[in-house]
Amino acid sequence: MTERKPLIASCESWVEVQIRICPGPWRIRQSAGAGKRLADLDQAHDPLWWVKQPIRREQISMLPPSLELLRKVEKVLATIEALPDEAAVRREIAALNAELAKVNATVLEGPATRLCKIDTDGMVARWQRSRGALTPPDRHR
Repeated sequence: MTERKPLIASCESWVEVQIRICPGPWRIRQSAGAGKRLADLDQAHDPLWWVKQPIRREQISMLPPSLELLRKVEKVLATIEALPDEAAVRREIAALNAELAKVNATVLEGPATRLCKIDTDGMVARWQRSRGALTPPDRHR
């Protein structure tokens, strides 16, 4: 931060002094973002960029609870096949069902949920079928 201009100094001479004592252009070349392209330079001007940028960066969701839950259910159901064992599948589905029951009973804002309790045994059967497709069958000699 530069000091304030003394009252007796003229603006021109004070600015020239500030330029002379400046660290120099080499500090700018060594800065963290040097040589990198400016983000969103090709985007059209958005007057709300200052609100949207941290939301994107922090991955903040601004969906109503019912839609947020729908997104979470879709994400979990898509990853069921990757779970290591049947107990993990049952735990995930039980957690989803508990959250579904809570949201269905308490949501007052946003659209109503259209989700009902997930069939645990059906999801375990789906998980077993996917595991059977991934592992080759045992061949008896």
